[in-house]
Amino acid sequence: MDPLAASGLRALLGRTAVFGRLRARELDALIEEMAWLWLPGGAPLYLHAEPSDNLYVLKSGSLGVFGQPEAGGPPRMLGVIPAGATLGELGLITGTVRAQSVRALRDSELLCLSRAGFEKLIARHPLAMLGAARVAVQRLLQGGRDDAIRPPRTFAILRFDAGSTAHAFATALQQELSAFGACTVIDAESGRGHDTDWFTACEAASRFVLYVDDGDATWRQLCRRQADALLLLVDAAQPATPWPYPIAETAYAGGTLRGTAAEAMHHRPRHLILCHPPGKFIYGAAHAWRTALDHGAWQHHHWRHGADVARIARLLAGHSTGLVLSGGGARGFAQIGVMQALREAGIVIDTVVGTSIGAIIGAGIAYEWDDGKLRAACRRALVDGKPLSDWTVPVVALTRGARTTLLLREAFGEIDIEDLPIRFACVSADLTLGTTAVHREGLLWRWLRASSAVPGMLPPLFHRRHVYVDGAVINNLPTDVLAEETHERVIAVDIGADDTLTAGVDESASPPLPTLWAQRHRHDLRPSVFSILVRAGMVNSETGSARRRELADLVLHPDMQQIGLFDWQQFDHAIEIGYRCTRAALRSRAASAQQEAQ
Repeated sequence: MDPLAASGLRALLGRTAVFGRLRARELDALIEEMAWLWLPGGAPLYLHAEPSDNLYVLKSGSLGVFGQPEAGGPPRMLGVIPAGATLGELGLITGTVRAQSVRALRDSELLCLSRAGFEKLIARHPLAMLGAARVAVQRLLQGGRDDAIRPPRTFAILRFDAGSTAHAFATALQQELSAFGACTVIDAESGRGHDTDWFTACEAASRFVLYVDDGDATWRQLCRRQADALLLLVDAAQPATPWPYPIAETAYAGGTLRGTAAEAMHHRPRHLILCHPPGKFIYGAAHAWRTALDHGAWQHHHWRHGADVARIARLLAGHSTGLVLSGGGARGFAQIGVMQALREAGIVIDTVVGTSIGAIIGAGIAYEWDDGKLRAACRRALVDGKPLSDWTVPVVALTRGARTTLLLREAFGEIDIEDLPIRFACVSADLTLGTTAVHREGLLWRWLRASSAVPGMLPPLFHRRHVYVDGAVINNLPTDVLAEETHERVIAVDIGADDTLTAGVDESASPPLPTLWAQRHRHDLRPSVFSILVRAGMVNSETGSARRRELADLVLHPDMQQIGLFDWQQFDHAIEIGYRCTRAALRSRAASAQQEAQ
């Protein structure tokens, strides 16, 4: 081997946790046992459930770690493994099968150590086993989490046509990403004519690299080849049309094709950046463009001003904040106060997920309603509007649901979920499939109506032969919706009904109507039909709530025992409880952080 190349490999291996304790002589023996492997972008290194028979060191490029895809959807990328990292130690030592799939996000070089080579190395140099075991044990103690997995760090900013402002967006994004590490912008003028080593050196010197498309086909191809993720810039005011040139590789050369063609094509995250005209928001543009560009593979972002670019930067860099809001009837008003306190503390929310009343309040937050607007709109729709006042013969439910639907449409209009400036999802229970349904697209009011359809009180939402009811039936604290996204922190507000449902009488049948009428003011005797229905609808979801609380970095649990599920007139009191709870929790958290710093 060329002495210079051998020196570079020794330096690479010496920086890893697994082989960092080996001396030069031992590193040379290790290099002799390792095979060189090249993977083109999109090619799998290994797939879920395959035997763990090799340890890898990523020399250059980047790899994506993927979880199991949802039915019919693209693979879910959990994070990126950057150059210099090792992978496969845990499986090689424990003998377990691969827990995830790993694909090359772009052309990548790896060093591969087989199980036979590893065992040979152990016999000759036991310290290698010690280093590998240490890494494996650390990952086991972390629940199998790999600290080498990070958000993407190289991005290709691709423009739709000559009118797209790719350079302006790149400059704004560079400024925001620089808050999290050095960020370099490489365009055709500065990057054309350089070899692979030059680009590798640029990427090693910066936390983030932005490759900017200038319209030249050759340079665009290089940008795509170097990127961990693709950012496609479109004019929201223009009609949506298919992309004018190929975005993803349809195949890769060499080796044996494994996995599906869709996995090979969608191996990198894709972000659609919708550029809106100054002072104007183009409703419906997100849905139209996502449909034209195979919407299932895209995350979309709205770009109107600097705050939007800052949000995009936080999401790309893994420094964003997610907010999860639960259901709980009138107690949910506390979440308005929670949001007020978070804003006063300077905490910016980048993603919102909600269920039941938490979905309604969360939609207002994602719509960028300020504190006054959020309070006024919720009072109008949920208190003054009396959404449960259209009683009917209880064939499907006690109310018709027409008034609730009307009030939701008045509050939010006919916009799609995709039109919300802040990323939003709401949760309902799909009784047809018996699963949680996560709604990230479609008419906003429709899925808010589904998410808040308490069984027995409001009729289910029927849509395309499916039956949807209140999301709290299955999942009242949907932190798991954000669990596989790279948020820096997740704040969850749990206002679920912790109190038990009690009765002040022993009876197996209700007394005659005159007796019930005479006792109508004795609320301690029998819980109301509303309370019974809501409690019955939520009780199944409480089993998983403890696990879902663990997925949040901060869980706010306002004391709502004095407010009943249907105490709608306690609107202001509930908001105040949520506000005070959040302020106290943030003060306590700040004090703890200060003590740890000392």
